[in-house]
Amino acid sequence: MKRDDSHREIPANPALRRVLDRPLGPELLELMTDGLSGGDLTTLLLEVFRRRADRLSPADVMRRYRSDRFVAPAPTRFTALRRAEDAFVAALSDDFEMLVLAPVLPLAAHSGVASVDPRKVIATIRGSEVAADPTNGLALEASVRRSLALAADPRSNVPVRLAASQRVTRAQHFDNPGMLAHFQIFGLVTAGRDTGSRSFEYQQLAQHLRFAARALAAAGSQRTQIRLTCLEDSNRPVIERIRGDLAALPGASVVEDPDRTTGRGYYTGICFKIFAGVDDQQLEVADGGFVDWSQLLTGNRKERLLISGFGIDRIAENLTSSREHDQSPPH
Repeated sequence: MKRDDSHREIPANPALRRVLDRPLGPELLELMTDGLSGGDLTTLLLEVFRRRADRLSPADVMRRYRSDRFVAPAPTRFTALRRAEDAFVAALSDDFEMLVLAPVLPLAAHSGVASVDPRKVIATIRGSEVAADPTNGLALEASVRRSLALAADPRSNVPVRLAASQRVTRAQHFDNPGMLAHFQIFGLVTAGRDTGSRSFEYQQLAQHLRFAARALAAAGSQRTQIRLTCLEDSNRPVIERIRGDLAALPGASVVEDPDRTTGRGYYTGICFKIFAGVDDQQLEVADGGFVDWSQLLTGNRKERLLISGFGIDRIAENLTSSREHDQSPPH
């Protein structure tokens, strides 16, 4: 499959243009992009940053700490975050394996597979990038396990179910209050094989959504709304079956959201958003759907992958904290 290299075109970025307008600017960019091996580039950058670090004083470090949004502690209270996370772990069924993911992934783990703009993640000088979503790391591990299963049995349809709670960092700037540069996401992935009649899609989606309803109720959601979007007409029967079978979920409702615009081109087949309600608030707390990542990673078009991600900071601040307040003893 041919990679789309359109992101390598020089963007209309004033800061980058300023650098490239300097003498040898374009030549330097080409040298660092294509003229050095990965190891040589790492060696060069390590020396550059060693020299820059040598010039910095403790006062410089303190100034940077005060101004850099990537390094400041989160405003979320630890106890609320821990309670929300514990609610999700407790709601997870035994057929999911919890992993402790590494804080970094191979370079292009987000852009080469998940089509995320590389400028939205933090690259390191050692040819890796800081995790921006646990589902990317989980997808890599699930694809390794599925590849091993397929090597032993080319028709293996045993699903791989993995979960993780991870502190992640995203580089794009958000102006909305409460949007952090780093935050906790509880992620799920289920990888498996197309077994026909959309049975994989239905079974795994139903499992993810039932988990979401249980976990959010345990975290303090008084009413949970699951909004499904059908991206391909062939998945219409799955949507209808899910709506019927999950209609009796306590404290939750399942509706369709045909007007959703985000995620198209990222998800395939079916995607969803989940909103949690407490008092008079309704907050978006989760997003997920089917993706083609495992097909790309294993080179097998029969592979299927479902991902779900839950914003634990938002849940902790608005659901768990509210519940703690309601349950606190009177003074």
